Amino acid sequence: MRLTTWNVNGIRNPFAYPPWNTTDRSFSAMFDLLGPSDIIVMQELKIQRKDLRDDMVLIDGWDCYFSLPKHKKGYSGVGVYCRTSVCAPIRAEEGLLGVLPSPGAGGIAYRDLPEDHSIGGYPTEIQLEELGVDSQLLDAEGRCVIVEFPAFVLLGVYSPANSNGLRDDFRYGFIRALDCRIRNLIKLKKRVILCGDLNVSRDELDTASSVEDMRKAGLTHEDYISTPNRRIFNQLLVGGEVAGLRDEGREEGVLWDTTRGFHEGRKGMYTHWEQKINARPGNFGSRIDFVLTSATGSSDMRSWIRDANIQEGLLGSDHCPVYIEFHDKVVLGNSKVADEEIYITDIMNADGLVSGGKRLRAWKVSDAPLFSAKKMPEFDKRRSIKNMFAVPSKNRETSHDITFAKSIKEDSSQTIDDHVALQEGTTRDQNSMNISTADMKEDVSSQQNGSVNESKPMPSSTSPVQKRKLSAVSNGSSLKRHKSQILQTKSGKGQQSMKSFFQPKASLKDDNQDVLMSSQDASPAKATRYGPQASDHEILELQTSDKNATSQQSPSASPEIDIDAALAANEATQRSWSSLFSRPVAPLCEDHGEPCKSMQTKKKGSNQGRSFWMCARPLGPSGNKEKGTQWRCSTFIWCSDWGGKALGNTPRQSDRDLATD
Repeated sequence: MRLTTWNVNGIRNPFAYPPWNTTDRSFSAMFDLLGPSDIIVMQELKIQRKDLRDDMVLIDGWDCYFSLPKHKKGYSGVGVYCRTSVCAPIRAEEGLLGVLPSPGAGGIAYRDLPEDHSIGGYPTEIQLEELGVDSQLLDAEGRCVIVEFPAFVLLGVYSPANSNGLRDDFRYGFIRALDCRIRNLIKLKKRVILCGDLNVSRDELDTASSVEDMRKAGLTHEDYISTPNRRIFNQLLVGGEVAGLRDEGREEGVLWDTTRGFHEGRKGMYTHWEQKINARPGNFGSRIDFVLTSATGSSDMRSWIRDANIQEGLLGSDHCPVYIEFHDKVVLGNSKVADEEIYITDIMNADGLVSGGKRLRAWKVSDAPLFSAKKMPEFDKRRSIKNMFAVPSKNRETSHDITFAKSIKEDSSQTIDDHVALQEGTTRDQNSMNISTADMKEDVSSQQNGSVNESKPMPSSTSPVQKRKLSAVSNGSSLKRHKSQILQTKSGKGQQSMKSFFQPKASLKDDNQDVLMSSQDASPAKATRYGPQASDHEILELQTSDKNATSQQSPSASPEIDIDAALAANEATQRSWSSLFSRPVAPLCEDHGEPCKSMQTKKKGSNQGRSFWMCARPLGPSGNKEKGTQWRCSTFIWCSDWGGKALGNTPRQSDRDLATD
């Protein structure tokens, strides 16, 4: 069994980076790439409850639990995912102090539930007062999820970060509350695993910038390990270095640092890198993500762990995953038989699910605690699309088949009726078209014979023959409109029947007839303009002469323009606008001769908001600007001092000298 903790910096953030963006971008695929892991604890989800989606909750083979901020948006958030084929919690709750209302209990706080329904170990009233922090506010920020298995209690935590002294009291109160809850649980003879982003390091070995930070602040080693949060954290750890006497109630460490236990003295084992300075390539970071297990008395779990390490090569966040692996069989310290080994999966599930390492029955949603996300009202009694098609209902399938057959029968009969109507309309159309064609032939023959028999009068617009032609054409047009309305009505009803795809298309003949009718309708206009007795050849000659006369009469629209001068002026205007709106050319760094990158000063002071140029290479392992190495050099130029304002300008040596003086 494998447990992984990872600060993802946004629950969907990893899918923008490899290898996550090369998979199917699902959480189940992500979990398989993380080891595969069986328990995943995520921090800094940066979502609210309304932002939860099906693909986050309704994952086949996984149960999940979320603690999300109640007030702030895009802030904090912790989630715990459990592979149900391996492990299933028996209890779960939100918050560190147990003051939040539990779901399905009428608003009763977790700490006020009966003992068999609560995890326990809650701080006493006196301990809450000593914290000096509003307990409701501390648990409302979505910073802790606690799930209990028969084997141990797991705390997934996202501790408050150092915010330049703005929330030091809240941060200090949180780590004190964490220390209090863990010690209370261990006093109840419960095994404990604490994992997550604790935002605190043990000593100088866990921070690349520790030496420089100590120098700037004028701190000694004793001062460094005695900062308030670090002192409490080290007192919580077995082997944690503490300067002077320990605090009352913290006389001994109770948690074991698994990663440091397997890699004692290893340098550069960092889990977080500052993105603003691109510190990850040079491994200039800190170790603030931990997996800690209880290590005292009957709660000692050190023999359970087979391996522990970091996964610094996995991208997707400014943190990297940290994991531990359990032995398949473990020894229970409180076992009735000494040194009795038991399968880890037997004690990671409720009674009746697994025995002897073999599953007795499948896990169901009803087995999950009420805090499970799958039991939220918006996800309860919901299934994934895969499950909907995996086990179809027999009754639903039979009724669906009957309805589908009935719809096919109705569509077929309706289609046949429409086809008969279309055929009748087409026949009437063709008869009308034959009449109009015959009449047109008479008109053409009369026009051609007009020079021989000039005494034969042309039919008037009100003659019976003309009326018959117009009525035939109008009847044909109305039939076409009627047919198109039938087709539009049928297509607008929904899906077409299968027979409609095998019917012959009659639109081609109708289109040809429309073209013929349009040419016939245009012939009276020609006769009106060029005379009733004009032949087609004469009309063509007259049209050509009209075009020539028009082209000769229309003078040139404008005088000749110098094209070269116009193009030159256009290019000059384009260059001037480009130089005005284009970004300035970056200067070259001194050591590598590569283009610099632009940054902005955010530190409070007289230079806040000013932009500057600096070497674009990542910061080296030393954390200092280096010379003659592959890491960032000492190039620094204020943007206001740089003269490369337009595209194509070259850096001026005077600007470099001015910036480096």
